[in-house]
Formats: sequence, C-alpha cells, structure tokens
Amino acid sequence: MLKKPETLFVLGYMLLPLLALLSAIVGLTMILGSNKIAGAIVLVVVTQVFAFGAFFALRARKAAVAEESRRS
Repeated sequence: MLKKPETLFVLGYMLLPLLALLSAIVGLTMILGSNKIAGAIVLVVVTQVFAFGAFFALRARKAAVAEESRRS
C-alpha cells in the first residue's frame, strides 16, 4: 500500500506537510507559553520528522512512478 504513487502523493503533498505545519504551530505556542523546553523539542524534532517524512514520501513516489512507466 505504501508503494502506490497515489498513497505517496497524499502523504508527501498533503498529510505530512500539514502535520509539520500543525506541530510547528503547537511548538511555537508552547514556546510563547510557559513550556519552552518542550516547545523547542516539538518544534525541532517533531516538525522535522514530518518534514523529512514528506520529503522521503515524495522521493519514493518519484521512484514508483518511474517504475510504473518502465513497466508500461
């Protein structure tokens, strides 16, 4: 299921960037509030995990599309 270009499209272009944006908002809100250390961890670690996940999903989608076109 994670090898389909359609699934990787949804993950790479929609879901993971949206989660990265939401976690960045949560991290900044935590920093502006009282939880500076936890907010920095959310901002640096969690946001980057979602951002790099989107990057790798897009690379896997590109490879899957190339593989599909080679088969055809």
